[in-house]
Amino acid sequence: MDTFLLLSGRVAGIGGLLLCSIAAVLRLAGNYYLGTFQLATVLQGGMAATVVGCFLLLLSLTTPGKAHRSLRSPE
Repeated sequence: MDTFLLLSGRVAGIGGLLLCSIAAVLRLAGNYYLGTFQLATVLQGGMAATVVGCFLLLLSLTTPGKAHRSLRSPE
């Protein structure tokens, strides 16, 4: 389960980053649409995917029983 959360968090984060980058580059090039979607919608989808990826990674870090992976000392 932990590896699934890590993998899905990374995939969602990278996908969101790609969507945001595509929307920004196309908007700076003067386009308003990507196919039938407005670029603002693509940007919002990218931000949502990035947030979901952050939550999944946070959930994998705070899973009980995984204290050896935290940044805190064992004391």
